[in-house]
Amino acid sequence: MYIYMKSRASMHLHQLVKLKMSSSSSLAPSPKRLDGKVAIITGGASGIGESTVRLFVQHGAKVIIADVQDELSLSLCKELDPDEESVCYTRCDVKVESDVKNVVDLALSKYGKLDIMYNNAGIPGNLEPTILSAGAENFKQVFDVNVYGAFLGAKHAARAMIPAKKGVILFTSSVASASCGESPHAYTMSKHAVVGLMKSLCVELGQHGIRVNCISPCAMATPLLRNVMGMERDAVEELICAAAVLKGAVPRAEDVAEAAVYLASEESKFVNGLNLLVDGGYSTTNQSFSMVLRNLMSSNQVL
Repeated sequence: MYIYMKSRASMHLHQLVKLKMSSSSSLAPSPKRLDGKVAIITGGASGIGESTVRLFVQHGAKVIIADVQDELSLSLCKELDPDEESVCYTRCDVKVESDVKNVVDLALSKYGKLDIMYNNAGIPGNLEPTILSAGAENFKQVFDVNVYGAFLGAKHAARAMIPAKKGVILFTSSVASASCGESPHAYTMSKHAVVGLMKSLCVELGQHGIRVNCISPCAMATPLLRNVMGMERDAVEELICAAAVLKGAVPRAEDVAEAAVYLASEESKFVNGLNLLVDGGYSTTNQSFSMVLRNLMSSNQVL
């Protein structure tokens, strides 16, 4: 009887070990969602671009950083892969067509293909709050980078992708494409133009198996915004969270990178022509009336 019970206990222990091993294996790292893909990320040296470079590499993509920030780009490459097998940098001013052509040619010569073109580079321009204070030179500069640069990236990516009958082209737009009145006019117009370009291209290039989508983030404490506001990261994030519709989460560049991985992967194989708002619902409402009402009620109570 003792031997029988001992045998049963041993069998039970064996089953528990097997179950634990099985559950442990289920917690194994998820498959690399971009394994074998080749991507170009413009503006990849900092902010949203940097976060996306890191996540793309983590998910198995070969990434070319296209930027004008040499030191930051080279430092990021050295950190992620000193041998530059999975990530490399080439200087690229997105306003210059020869630069954009060269970075696409580099992808083709180095890796033999281009699967993902993420047109992320952008600038806010000067903080000109009124149409009367808006300058022509600033307007031109914003459109050259944000719109013309995105157009050139899509054009040369399509040159590589159309013969392959597949590929993904992404753009970074902004919540300003859906919720207006809080950003300078040139910036707001440029981001609407990017969404228009995306929608137009998704129809044409969809016929060649190429998906075209946008990501529109809300304000995030990226180096670009911190420099514009002249504030530290914590202070910027405090302001953003105070104005947020969705409480309990701080919007960060990594959230946009996660959206980019989804739109670049096979998980979104039938998603085309989407302007994906990563804004915690901010663009769904205008809180101005509520704010005025709360202030009025508060002042009445004081009186």
